[in-house]
Amino acid sequence: MDMKTELLENRVFDDIAVGDSASLAKEITADDIALFSVVSGDINPAHLDPEYAETDLFHHIIAQGVLTAGLISAVLGTKLPGPGTIYLAQELKFIAPVSPGDTITATCTVTGKIPEKRRVILDCHCANQNGQEVLRGTATVRAPDEKVCRPAITLPEVRLLRHQHFRNLLARATAGQPIPTAIAHPCDDISLLAAVEAAERNLITPILVGPAPRIRETAAAHGLDISGFQIIDTKHSHESAARAVALVRAGTAKLLMKGSLHTDELLHEVMQPGTGLRTSKRLSHVFVLDVPSYPRPLLVTDAAINIAPTLEDKVCIVQNAIELAHVLGIDTPRVAILAAVETVNPVMQATLDAAALCKMADRGQITGGVLDGPLAFDNAVSAAAAAQKGIKSAVAGQADILVVPNIEAGNILAKQLTFLANADAAGIVLGAAVPIILTSRADDDRARLASCAVAVIMAEAQAHG
Repeated sequence: MDMKTELLENRVFDDIAVGDSASLAKEITADDIALFSVVSGDINPAHLDPEYAETDLFHHIIAQGVLTAGLISAVLGTKLPGPGTIYLAQELKFIAPVSPGDTITATCTVTGKIPEKRRVILDCHCANQNGQEVLRGTATVRAPDEKVCRPAITLPEVRLLRHQHFRNLLARATAGQPIPTAIAHPCDDISLLAAVEAAERNLITPILVGPAPRIRETAAAHGLDISGFQIIDTKHSHESAARAVALVRAGTAKLLMKGSLHTDELLHEVMQPGTGLRTSKRLSHVFVLDVPSYPRPLLVTDAAINIAPTLEDKVCIVQNAIELAHVLGIDTPRVAILAAVETVNPVMQATLDAAALCKMADRGQITGGVLDGPLAFDNAVSAAAAAQKGIKSAVAGQADILVVPNIEAGNILAKQLTFLANADAAGIVLGAAVPIILTSRADDDRARLASCAVAVIMAEAQAHG
């Protein structure tokens, strides 16, 4: 047996004496409190909202005390009496609040024994790192009959997935008035659900542009209430795209959203000379990703519009992404130009483009951000990986924007982060007269709402100059 393996050894009833004691210490973290809420289903804000807890001290004490009481159970089940113990009763008094960062020591001391029932009475006491008592009481257990000595079980690793970046975006986007949004051909349940969800969150006022009978039938079949939405009847998807774009040109709608038609079909109307929404900028797509393991929002571009962008195209793609980052509150975004390697290689066009883009930024041809590249993905997002390769950069390890070589790389990267790293991805098309919201059938409700939220924030920024 591995000598480093922790052993759990119990004490049977006859081996326990009055006065015997055991202790266990643990630092209480915010994750501990969140896990308690997840397991119990108790979402009392006293547990999870520090500001609320300060105004409701009693419930704050109870909430954190439950976690502290769990330490007592751990002492009884692993130390005294140990494995095989049956917890029969407890009487605990929560005395003082426990906050994330406190180290709590739980101590259980035997105060009595009942031989005929093999029961043990223990005094229970918990104190924080300052010696302040936070809990005290008694516990009654039935001591084990048989001696046990076995390796401790390794607990599974638990990671809490938080999408706080998107929550912040939603809070910002819902603070104002909903934005009139033309939704082109919303004839499937996902498109209509996105419209309903965004309207319920006060993000948009949907204008449904498509075959009215089909839209109503789809809504009825999926129990979606669209009775408050304006519907503009069209015959087919081509007309839906054209009419939706026309609504934006006329100022009736301030945003454009893709429904159940192909992206190319919608963008064809957007790009029409004289009737579309073209500007001097090139269209490009950005995924705004909330990756739970990354400390900041991550923008990936271009993963949906430009198939094999030239150097000239990439200048526009980078500038569009920088301007979006500014709107999202990133004053000087760090832009990583991705390639397979970190050095310029004449036979790898992505590395040549990266070097050229960085020099163009130095000369003021790209503004508003800090660029570096070529950088491999690991060096762009991991300071440790960058340090291992001796890369000294203001971007490496802390990128805000990842610029990919081509659409395949961008699409694969964004979907890997979504499906393997549990990221939420908001999709937006930049460069037109208004932001264009792209959603996918694979998006969950957070991603759909986040796409709308990003577009709303952009529309509000445009409206204020």
